Amino acid sequence: MNVRTKLALTIGLTGLLTALGMILALVLAYERFEHESSYYRADAFLKRVTAQHTDLLSLRERFGDEFGHFLANLVLYEPDTQLYLLDPEGQVLSTSSEVPLAQAFKVNMGPVMMAASEDPMPFVLGDNPERMDIRVVVAARALRPMSIAPAPQAEGYLYLVTRARDLTESNPAALSSVLSQPVVLMMLAVVALSTLLAAWVTASITRPLKRLTGAVNQIRDEGLLAPDPTQSPMNDKRWAIPDTHNPDEFGQLARGMGAMLQTLREQWSTMHRLDHFRREGVSNLSHDLQSPLTATTTCLETLDHHWQDDAARQADRDLLAVALRNTRNAAQLVRSLGDLARLDEPAFQLKTERLNLTELLDDVSMRFTERARQGGVRLEVLDNPDQPAPLAAVDVQLIERAVANLVDNALKFSPPGSVLTLSAMRHEGGQQGPKARITVRDQGPGIHPQDLPHLFDRFYQSRNHVAPATGEGGKGLGLAIVKRITELHGGQLEVSSAPGMGTEVVLELPAT
Repeated sequence: MNVRTKLALTIGLTGLLTALGMILALVLAYERFEHESSYYRADAFLKRVTAQHTDLLSLRERFGDEFGHFLANLVLYEPDTQLYLLDPEGQVLSTSSEVPLAQAFKVNMGPVMMAASEDPMPFVLGDNPERMDIRVVVAARALRPMSIAPAPQAEGYLYLVTRARDLTESNPAALSSVLSQPVVLMMLAVVALSTLLAAWVTASITRPLKRLTGAVNQIRDEGLLAPDPTQSPMNDKRWAIPDTHNPDEFGQLARGMGAMLQTLREQWSTMHRLDHFRREGVSNLSHDLQSPLTATTTCLETLDHHWQDDAARQADRDLLAVALRNTRNAAQLVRSLGDLARLDEPAFQLKTERLNLTELLDDVSMRFTERARQGGVRLEVLDNPDQPAPLAAVDVQLIERAVANLVDNALKFSPPGSVLTLSAMRHEGGQQGPKARITVRDQGPGIHPQDLPHLFDRFYQSRNHVAPATGEGGKGLGLAIVKRITELHGGQLEVSSAPGMGTEVVLELPAT
C-alpha cells in the first residue's frame, strides 16, 4: 500500500468518524436539552404547588395515608411524574405512586438538597424510588411550617421524579427535527467537502513525490547508461527529473537528486569506458604476449633437448629448467588474463548444449589421472546409477575448464595416500527448480576461515600455508575464472572447509 492510498484511507476514516461524532454530539445535546426542559418544567410545577398549598405538612398530619391520593391528584396534569413527601432525613412519608415501597424507605439526600437550593441548576439527577437502578431528572422544594418567622431548617421536602424515557420516546417530533434529513445532509455535505479538500491538498503534495519516485524507478530499471554509447548523458531525456522548477521543498529535493544523479551518470559512464578500455587492453596484451612466450618456451625446450646428453651442461640445464618453468607460468598467467577479459565482455555468449555432467567428470579425471598417480593421490569419480542423471545445459568447454581448475587446485594440496573424489548429482531445488551439483572433495589441509570469504576473489592469495592455491600459476586467477564461468551459467559456488578437515567445493547449475 503506497503513501497516497494510506492518506486517502486516513482522510476517509477521519471524515466518517467526524460525521459520526457530529451526529453523536447532536444526540447528546438533545438529551441534555430534554433533561433541562424536564427539570425546568418540574421545578416550575413545584413552585406552583408550594405557592398554592403552603400547609402540605399539616395536611399530611391531618389526612395520614390518604394524603397520597391528594398528591396523585396534583400530578394528574403532569404525566410521567411522581410526587413524594420526604422528611428531613430523606424517608418517604407519602407518595403519588402506586408502587409499594419498603418500610422506612429513604432516598439519597444529596440530589434533593441540590434541587431544593436557591442556586440555579441546569438539571439534577437523583433517585427514582420505583427503580433505584437508574437515575432520573428530579426537582425538590423545602417545606417549612407556617409561622411569622421562617423556620431556619426545612421540616420536609416535596420531591418530584420524572420518568426515565428513551431518546425516541422523549419527544419524537423534536428528535426527528434534530436528526432531520436536511440537517444530516448538511453535516454530511460539510464533512464530504472537507474530505475532498483534504484529499485534493494531499494529492497536490504527493503528486511531485509520485513523479519523482517513478523517475527513480525508471532509472533503476533501465540503468545509468544511455542506449547510444555516443550520446551524452546530458542529452538523454530518460534521465530527466520532474518538477525541478518548483520552488517548494519537493522542487529542492528534485533539483538535489537531479544534480546527484547527473554526477553518478557521468562517473558511471567514465567508469564504464575505462572498464571497456581495461578489458580491451588486457585482451590485446594477452594476445600480443602469447606468441613471444610460446616461441620462448619452444626455444628453451629445444635447447634443453640438445643438452640432455651433455654432462658438462648440467649446471646450464638447471638454470634452463628454472627459466622454462617461469616462462610456462607466465604464459599460463597471460592466457588466464585473456580468458577473464573475454568472459567479462558484456557481449560474451555461451554456447550451451544439454550434457550429462557425470560424463564430463569422466573426461576431466582422465586428464588428471597420471598427475594424481605421480602424487600418490587416488582420483575417483562417484556415480550412482539409481539417481536421475544430472543433466544441464552448459557450455562444455567452459564448464570443463572450471572443473579442471578445481581439480588442479585440489591436487596441489592433496597429500600422498589421500583420495580426491568427483561427483555429479541432480538436486530438487523446490521453488527455484531442479539443480545439478558438481562436487570436488579432497582430503588436504583445508582452508583457514579467514580465507574462505576471499577464496574466489581475483589475485587473492592466502597467507596461510595450509590454504590451497587460488589460481593458475598461483596468481589468484584459477578460482576467479571458475566463479565467472559459474555466474555466466546462472549458478553459484559453495565451499565448506576447515583446517585439517579437507575441502569441498560445490558448483551448482540449473538442471534440465
